[in-house]
Amino acid sequence: MTARYCSLAQQSAPAFAPGLAAERLNALISGRRMWVNGTVLHYYFFDRESDVSPIPDPETGEMRHMTWTGSKEQQDVVRECFQEWHGLGIGLSFVEVRDRSEAELRIGFQLGDGSWSTVGKDSLRLGLNERTMNFGWDLTVPGERGTALHEIGHALGMLHEHQSPFAGIHWDDEAVYADLAGPPNFWSRDKTFFNILRKLDANEVNGSVWDPQSIMEYPFSGGLILEPEQFRGGLNPPGVLSRADKEFVRRWYPPAQAPGPRELVPFRSVPLRLGPAEQADFVVEPPETREYTVGTFGDSDTVVVVFEERDGEPRYLTGRDDGGTPHNAMLKARLVKGRRYFVRVRLYAGWGSGETAVMCW
Repeated sequence: MTARYCSLAQQSAPAFAPGLAAERLNALISGRRMWVNGTVLHYYFFDRESDVSPIPDPETGEMRHMTWTGSKEQQDVVRECFQEWHGLGIGLSFVEVRDRSEAELRIGFQLGDGSWSTVGKDSLRLGLNERTMNFGWDLTVPGERGTALHEIGHALGMLHEHQSPFAGIHWDDEAVYADLAGPPNFWSRDKTFFNILRKLDANEVNGSVWDPQSIMEYPFSGGLILEPEQFRGGLNPPGVLSRADKEFVRRWYPPAQAPGPRELVPFRSVPLRLGPAEQADFVVEPPETREYTVGTFGDSDTVVVVFEERDGEPRYLTGRDDGGTPHNAMLKARLVKGRRYFVRVRLYAGWGSGETAVMCW
């Protein structure tokens, strides 16, 4: 029986300027979807009858309302899988919220729409009425828990393992197209190519070797893979987090280390000595309520994110990514006296002098 496959929510990739040095470009490709460490990802379930969203009818184009509800049992599977990822000791945490406007991840359960997710911080590019993740079949059925782990992996920035250029998979392309065109997937050739046959850039994948045991690996029936020879009869990953999966997220999202974030004082710059994918964290306690500018200086590609502390946890306020441009990451935000804010700066790559600094004014 053909497996039911998850898919990626397709979004256009940023076009980097031509002429970037290979090392700089590689760092941008590998890190552009990853969250800054220390992010609290808030997730929301479309679960109330009044919780409907307008979408265009595929035939008429007219707007109609869709309710993307899921049973408590389905939601509980997803909650448990969030906890399993967090239980690895990573520097991200997950909090369920009841207000959709507070959620970076918005989860629906529309049957027949497949199971899919945006990748990493691509979810921030979608409107608040849109899902960033969907589960299109019953997660409580034995063996389907791995679907929830897989989609959360995408939300953390992970991509499909079978699309790794290190896998060395030689497909029977037409057999793959035919298999996915039928039930239960009914995928178009474009969708099959995007999720199965397309090779990822070596800098996008989850590691430097192929992991056929990964939660991000699809199962495949016999006759679809021609090489490696041992998988001609089929590929059946166990549907659990592999050792390489755990190592990947711990490398990108290491647990917080003491001491805590340094203070960022207005009009006083702080030099940054970071390597690629390293991060510096700061706390800001504004002396007055007004609009502040926060930015980096120097020859580097960085992402800067500002969080506001609410109810004891950081809530995403705004962010700016200058990756691949000649400009520095700079943003404006209204900060309120008496409240606490966090500024997180993550480096893609340094170039030129390699020196960079952060400042608030």
